[in-house]
Amino acid sequence: MREQLLAAEKVKAIEWRDGTLYLLDQRLLPQQEVWLAYDSAAEVADAIRDMVVRGAPAIGIAAAYGLVLGVRARLAEGDADWQVALEEDFTVLGESRPTAVNLFWALERMRERLQRLKAGDDALALLEAEAIGIHQSDREANLTMAQLGMELIRRHQGNPQNILTHCNTGALATGGFGTALGVIRAAYLEGLVERVYADETRPWLQGSRLTAWELLGEGVPVTLNADSAAAHLMKTRGITWVIVGADRITANGDVANKIGTYQLAVNAMHHGVRFMVVAPSSTIDMGLESGDDIPIEERDGRELLEVGGRRVAADVEAFNPVFDVTPADLIDAIVTEKGIVERPDAAKMAQLMCRKRLH
Repeated sequence: MREQLLAAEKVKAIEWRDGTLYLLDQRLLPQQEVWLAYDSAAEVADAIRDMVVRGAPAIGIAAAYGLVLGVRARLAEGDADWQVALEEDFTVLGESRPTAVNLFWALERMRERLQRLKAGDDALALLEAEAIGIHQSDREANLTMAQLGMELIRRHQGNPQNILTHCNTGALATGGFGTALGVIRAAYLEGLVERVYADETRPWLQGSRLTAWELLGEGVPVTLNADSAAAHLMKTRGITWVIVGADRITANGDVANKIGTYQLAVNAMHHGVRFMVVAPSSTIDMGLESGDDIPIEERDGRELLEVGGRRVAADVEAFNPVFDVTPADLIDAIVTEKGIVERPDAAKMAQLMCRKRLH
């Protein structure tokens, strides 16, 4: 199955080449495919903040490479205390987005590698290898989750199904292949998907611009719908699964994801539709007891009030939270590269985190 999945992979959003980070500008898709080059930590932080790169795993990977760029710049300055100066880069990258825990997980991995340096080590080469390892590990985790999630779908209903997804969780949001969209791709390859319904995902339209584009390019039948049509779809179109990603999962199994996920879970429970969350274990934050502890990013209200830079709304204030929290008791399964947790709770999440990766 792994080779079949790799053969189906056609999209990537992050490339590290000759000491430069290249990011596919996701703000311009699908009309334009433009790659931007970055050679400083501050530039990478701006790219994360400005949504050039988005998706929790991809943000973490970009930040890891951003820190490599910071190491190179600090070493070039010739300061013996370059590691102290590097703290500025840790800070600027860490402040770029507050909700996606993969960002902080990746930076912590880079910090741990930094702390293990010994006299005479090639610091730049070792930190670069760590960042590349984070990137490759995420891609491998996605391939494992794709197979696990596909088998879960097969176990519950083996015939072709209609699936609803929200936001973008494909190769564009990760180190490759995708989380929730990776499961959907694998299920399609196995003949388990009749059609995917993609929420448009206001206000950045990740479903319209990114998810639909990825699926179209791979020949997966996809229909775009307004976010507010989801309950109607569940009632009338035979939706059997809602499959989404996550930006942070807490110790009790609560899930922070793109705004609108919570209401999908409520609607899914009412209509008897199963609800799957797909995310690598790096998204799980065992330091937070529940979703009430997750910092929820709010962005500029102009994202709601304007279209293409032109104001279309009345002269009012706008409330623009980027994420919401879905309680664990609304979730049927959390799929990670370490395994599947069905009907998650604190005990099951703790048990999961003690496991080794399956790949």
